[in-house]
Amino acid sequence: MSYVVGTAGHIDHGKSTLITALTGIDPDRLAEEKRRGMTIDLGFAHLTLPSGREVGIVDVPGHARFMRNMLAGAHGLDAALLVVAADEGVMPQTREHLDVLDLLEVRSGIVVLTKRDLVEADWLDLVTQEVTETLVGSSLEGAPVTAVSSVTGEGLPELLSALDALLQRAEPRPDAGRPRLPIDRVFLMSGFGTVVTGTLVDGSIHIGDAMEVMPGGGHVRVRGLQRHNERADSVRPGNRVAANLAGVEKNEISRGDVLAAEGSVRATRRVDARLRVLASAPQAVRHGSHVLVHTGTAEVAGRVIVLDGDEVGPGQEGWVQLYLERSIAAADHDRFVLRVPSPPTTVGGGSFVDVAPRKHPRHDSAVPESLSRRASGDVLQEELRKYPRGVTVAALLKATVAAEADVEKLHARRVGDWIFSEEAWESISSRAALELHAFHGAFPLRPGMAREELRSRLGVAPASFPAVVQGLTDDGRIVERNGSIAAPGHRVAIETAGGAAAALLRLLGDAPFAPPSLTEAAREAGASDEMVRAMVQGGDIVRVGDDVAFTRDAYAAAVGLVRELIAANGSVTVAQLRDRMGASRRPVLALLEHLDSERVTRRVGDLRVLR
Repeated sequence: MSYVVGTAGHIDHGKSTLITALTGIDPDRLAEEKRRGMTIDLGFAHLTLPSGREVGIVDVPGHARFMRNMLAGAHGLDAALLVVAADEGVMPQTREHLDVLDLLEVRSGIVVLTKRDLVEADWLDLVTQEVTETLVGSSLEGAPVTAVSSVTGEGLPELLSALDALLQRAEPRPDAGRPRLPIDRVFLMSGFGTVVTGTLVDGSIHIGDAMEVMPGGGHVRVRGLQRHNERADSVRPGNRVAANLAGVEKNEISRGDVLAAEGSVRATRRVDARLRVLASAPQAVRHGSHVLVHTGTAEVAGRVIVLDGDEVGPGQEGWVQLYLERSIAAADHDRFVLRVPSPPTTVGGGSFVDVAPRKHPRHDSAVPESLSRRASGDVLQEELRKYPRGVTVAALLKATVAAEADVEKLHARRVGDWIFSEEAWESISSRAALELHAFHGAFPLRPGMAREELRSRLGVAPASFPAVVQGLTDDGRIVERNGSIAAPGHRVAIETAGGAAAALLRLLGDAPFAPPSLTEAAREAGASDEMVRAMVQGGDIVRVGDDVAFTRDAYAAAVGLVRELIAANGSVTVAQLRDRMGASRRPVLALLEHLDSERVTRRVGDLRVLR
């Protein structure tokens, strides 16, 4: 197995010299670093421990001005070497680097007291005591302390043995099948093209893999891989990796981007997070504070939205939403560090809980409760609650990277490919009942509401509406009749024994084959447009034209005449049917055109024949 170990500590405490002594590799790769005798950017080396364990080493700068580079290097560590010069002891950057390791939850580490050849034994004891006390309350509390001299080599074998023992207890990096490589370095290699480096997490990379560079979304192919300066066909998570990419130019990638499996990482400008403010922070993190957010190898300016109060004080924790100046590529559970830009200070950090949240109302107790459930592992259920009008199962699984089997455990209503939280489904069901009740009250003579009108009133998407109708029908909340939707108990009751409906039937039936204008008959009978529509839909009258209608019996008799004439003569004309019905041309022509549209007859010139 391979591991990644990073250095931490104050400037000039001998981090780079220690790495060179351990590995034979000088991690200071920049000419300016060699000229100034200090690490400015990240340096990299590797070694093989006595047990055969392979270790990639990230050397970080100790100067406060280059803290952003230190934070980029602290991502993805299995263990840390907190370097403290024995002749100086704990210094400001020692404490800040320790705070960063604590916020990133790096829980394995060794304190390395360098320059032991420059101090006496009693002084070394005092520094050891000081360091031990400094670690109290941090993620490295109780870490072993080893004194070494990078000049004489004293203590280096013991350090390697201690590191070996430490990594023996380290848990293997999980391979979730979603490789992510937060990029900490980009360069051109002659004859090969663009190369990126980083610490691989969450999955393996293979030569030939199609991947994308996020948050930009550029598609690339892995042309070649190196691990510890040796070519590899594939690399597992937990390794330092150099990947030669095809399909992208050097100037299209920068530190902070993420090389990821296609579709596995999303770009976001808003994240929900659990924030812990350092007890040593000079002030509270207030609502609206402008901060620098460091996560993975990215640094981005942002604003803090405090969700359950007006501030998170020193030594306290709280729920926040971070609104970022630009998009980053991130995943749930990624660690982050917050710094304020002026004066540059690390103030807190924590873990992302949701990297694709909605905008939340402040001081709403439901929001922290939901985030707490999500943080405790109820991700799928809380993700589903973000969709009040439902979501496809495939989209839900993609958003949470969950397994299909997990969906069956949800408290939810599933209809085909769509799924709704219990709250969302009850809301849709109740709204449908209310809307239909109001509609039937306003239009009692209509059999139901048009499908599209109900969809619009419910506010659901066209794609999900068939599932909503099916689910509500299965639940007995609605019925569908001839393309309209009604409440189960709704019935259209037209009183035809008396009143306007009876009067209209009488007027149309007085001359059954030569009915009067429907408009005039309705006006004389006092029948409203709603009543006429209901009588048509109920089959009491048959409307064959805009202003022509027959009673049910008259229509049946007229159709019988048409069939009789065609049976006798092979066809029928308007004139023949007019003479037989004893009616004017107007109702006869309307009847035949209606029968054509109903596919009872077919027009051939001036003739009609049966289909």
